[in-house]
Amino acid sequence: MTSPRRILTLAALAAAAVAGLGGGKAQAASALDLYFERTVMLAADGRCRLFTPQMRAALASGQAQARGAALRSGATPGQIAAAAGRAQAAAGRAACGSKDMQTAARRVRDGFEGYARLLVQRYPGDIATWTADRSISQQQGVWRLSQPARFGADRMIFGLSTTAGGGRTSLMAAVAFADNAQPFTARIVMRDLGKTDGPYLSLGGSKAPLAVRLPPRSATRAFLAEARGGAELSLLPPGAKKGMSFRFPEAASRAIEALDPREAIAVEFVFSGPRGDVVRTAYVEVGDFAAGRAFLVR
Repeated sequence: MTSPRRILTLAALAAAAVAGLGGGKAQAASALDLYFERTVMLAADGRCRLFTPQMRAALASGQAQARGAALRSGATPGQIAAAAGRAQAAAGRAACGSKDMQTAARRVRDGFEGYARLLVQRYPGDIATWTADRSISQQQGVWRLSQPARFGADRMIFGLSTTAGGGRTSLMAAVAFADNAQPFTARIVMRDLGKTDGPYLSLGGSKAPLAVRLPPRSATRAFLAEARGGAELSLLPPGAKKGMSFRFPEAASRAIEALDPREAIAVEFVFSGPRGDVVRTAYVEVGDFAAGRAFLVR
C-alpha cells in the first residue's frame, strides 16, 4: 500500500505541473495519474481547508483538465471513478496537521500561484476552443466561458455569461440569424448517460465532425430554454447588430460537465413553419467545459 507521505508528495508534484498542461496534454505522468493526484489534493483540501477559494478553483480546473486528458487518451469512466475513489481514501489517511500534508499543500500553492491569478484562459479542443474570462464588467453583459459556432449562414456564441451589472452567471446561447428569423424556443440536446454505456465516437475519432458525435435520438436528453429575448450587443457574435439570446437551466451545465470531452452537444433553434416546426442546429464541442467552469470560481 502506498504511504500517505508518498501519495502526498506525488500529488503535490503533479498538481504543480498544471501550467504545463496547455489544454489537457499530460507531460511527466499519465493523464490518469495526474487526475488521481489532483483529486487527492482537492479531497485533502475539503477535509483540512488547505487553500484559498482562488487556489481551490485553480486546482479544480487542473483536475478537470486531467480528467478530460485521461478520457481522450483512452481511460474509461470506470477507471476515472476508481481513481477518484482511491484518491479520496488516500487523502483520508493523512493527518491535516502533519508535516507531509503541509509540505504538499505548500508545493501546490507554489505551483498554482501564477495560474490562480490569470484572468483569461483558453482550452483548445479537437475542433473548437473554449475561452474562459474571469474579469467582470458592470457596464455590459460578458461571456465568462464561451465557444463560437457557425451553422449555415447563422452564427452563435454559447457558454456561460453574465448580464450588465455583473448579475448571475447563466448558460446561454446568443445567436444572430442571417435572415433575422426569430425562433420561438431553443433546446440543448446531448447524450443521456442513463441510456448509454459511453460516447458515440467510432466515426472518425478526433477528426469526425461534431454533427456525428451525438448518439441516436433515442439515447439523448434535452433541456429546453427557460427564457428568450433580444441579446445584448456585447454577447452577440462579432459584427452582429442584433440577435436573440436563450437561457438554459443550471442542470444543463452540470449535464455537459459529465460528458466525455470528445463529444458534442446540439443547440436546436425551433421555428414555426407552414407545415410544422422547422429546426436549425448548431453544434458545440464539449471539450474542457468543466475545466473552464471551474476556472471561473473566484
